Amino acid sequence: MADIEIANEALSLTVTTTSGAIWRFISRSDSLETPLFREPSQGRERPALKSGCFPLVPFGNRVRHNRFSFEGREHLLEPNMDWDRHYLHGDGWTSEWHLASHAKGEIVLSLDHRGTGTPYAYDAEQRFSLAGPTLTTTLSVTNRGEFALPFGLGWHPYFPLTKGTTLKAAARSYWAEDSSWLPTVEHPVTGHIDFSQPRGLPRRWVNTVFEGWNSEAKIYWRESGISLAIDADPLFSRYLVFVSDPAFDAGYDYDFFCFEPMSHSADGHNMPSGGGLVRLAPGEGLTGSVRYTCHRS
Repeated sequence: MADIEIANEALSLTVTTTSGAIWRFISRSDSLETPLFREPSQGRERPALKSGCFPLVPFGNRVRHNRFSFEGREHLLEPNMDWDRHYLHGDGWTSEWHLASHAKGEIVLSLDHRGTGTPYAYDAEQRFSLAGPTLTTTLSVTNRGEFALPFGLGWHPYFPLTKGTTLKAAARSYWAEDSSWLPTVEHPVTGHIDFSQPRGLPRRWVNTVFEGWNSEAKIYWRESGISLAIDADPLFSRYLVFVSDPAFDAGYDYDFFCFEPMSHSADGHNMPSGGGLVRLAPGEGLTGSVRYTCHRS
């Protein structure tokens, strides 16, 4: 395990090789430092679920019944968490990454995954770079298996949630979920989860995939006057909003939420359309970037 840091006059970023996670992402102004991602847990451990952000690779979210069929092959996935019966969020967040390079304004991490419990064999790379008030994150994956499979990319950032926090992120529709946290019926966006204009986050359970995102979003914290503009490559045409609940997480105090840029829908493996997943033959790759720009009023 290693923590790696880069910084400039506007931002500082700490990345850990454990889970390939962003541990801290800070806005700097004079002597004032303000977290842009959730402040992580204290101590020497680096659990992904307590980080600021972790990667979703070779895909994100869940697959119904941990199985899917693709091009005549049946594939099974083994659960990777003791508290969830699904194979969750791929392997990137449960793996030790390697530091490939570290320059003044850039960190590159790499992962060679040849694990068991999944049909996926792949190489992945994350590139983090700072330029002025902008953090650019780039995630790449290459199929190193013996047959084609559907791949997807995403990130799982946690953002501070205050009484004055608003989110703007226009979308076309959203998926209702069942008791297994999997999508059921697609609905037009309306009401309290319509983020086409700035809106506060609900203080109740939300675990919702939104379709038809225009790849732009804005988070604003009224108390500090800081906003974070999110600009993603067109590959990321979906996002997921997560607000936990004390019934699910006893320690949760509505102090963070997640806004997760994704290239695909949850359980896209079992959707006739593929849900945005991309077929990669052996040796083929997929890459996408998301940019976070901090503004102070």
